[in-house]
Amino acid sequence: MIFETHAHYDDESFDGDREKLLDSLPQQGIGKVINVCAGMNSLETVREMMERYPCVYGAVGIHPDEVEGLNDERIKEIRALCRHDKTVAVGEIGLDYYWDKARHEVQIQWFEYQMQLAREEKLPVIIHSRESAEDTLLVARRMKLSEIGGVIHCFSYAKEMAREYLNMGVYLGVGGVVTFKNGKQLKEVVEYAPLIQLLLETDSPYLAPEPNRKQRNTSLNIPYIAEEIARIKGITAKEVIEITEQNALRLFKKAV
Repeated sequence: MIFETHAHYDDESFDGDREKLLDSLPQQGIGKVINVCAGMNSLETVREMMERYPCVYGAVGIHPDEVEGLNDERIKEIRALCRHDKTVAVGEIGLDYYWDKARHEVQIQWFEYQMQLAREEKLPVIIHSRESAEDTLLVARRMKLSEIGGVIHCFSYAKEMAREYLNMGVYLGVGGVVTFKNGKQLKEVVEYAPLIQLLLETDSPYLAPEPNRKQRNTSLNIPYIAEEIARIKGITAKEVIEITEQNALRLFKKAV
């Protein structure tokens, strides 16, 4: 079964068909889905979704664009949610210098704080890193990401940077970008990286793969991603799905 490691089904684009879609996933080969928190408002909706849908697990944390609003009370809320039976990770956390919605020093402060929280709660992290390669790596080293464990979601850097994380034992999240004609850099990373350190994800509703690019993305598009990884690796899509499922179960232990 496919293990979808990164989606945002609490997004308003699913308001019209969320229940029907999520209830249908297991019958269509999607065994488990991690619904990943991004903003403050997602904390409660992620909890509700974990409790309502059997196939949905959760990651709780605050996206770097939202950290200006973080405080001790919110951290207490995140810590409590970390102890939910179906919370499998702290995320998505990290750095985003593309939009600059939060000051860089504030992003780094709360990135490190949430990584420490993950360490204390014995959960892996789901890391968002955009236009912030150097600082993300510095934080990962400083906070000993290799000991915490985690995945660089929607990996978007060159294979030289991939090597740094792979050497830490960190996983790389691969989504629809690998199918794009202009996704050459990610294709090179997938070719280079061991399959046992790759995870399948969509980032739904964003980044739909070819042939559905620019449409609303869902976990039902993962076979296109698996097929492209299989083509690059010279193996079958079935092998990609089976191995990445085992990878996800190894990282997200509470989903076993």
